[in-house]
Amino acid sequence: MKHGFAMALALVSPLCAGWAQAPGHAQAHRQGPAFDPASRIERGRALLAQYQCGACHTIPGVPAARGQVAQTLASWSRRSYIAGRLANQPDLLAQWISAPQALVPGTAMPSMGVSPPDAQAMAAYLFSLDE
Repeated sequence: MKHGFAMALALVSPLCAGWAQAPGHAQAHRQGPAFDPASRIERGRALLAQYQCGACHTIPGVPAARGQVAQTLASWSRRSYIAGRLANQPDLLAQWISAPQALVPGTAMPSMGVSPPDAQAMAAYLFSLDE
């Protein structure tokens, strides 16, 4: 009985916290408790390393991410624009990470085959960078 209550609470808690109106809430709910905000941020950090974003970008907190080809991603949450053109919003950043050419044709940012769920986690990590 105790386990059932805990499971029900885990499923209902995100709705009570206002996730029902938040972009991407369905994805977080479908993925289960492992995708709470802190887990999503940590997963995003790991994915930035996995997709080797640090070959071009310097990314604080990502080992070996010391690229000098593209701009640093430090203090990402303080930026106004993505690629100097797009409003810096989490959902738009995730789209940019998944399909940069679709948003800014001819951009130097390559498509790395990042799935939308992976891109959302990567965007979550970048938005956690405020210094």
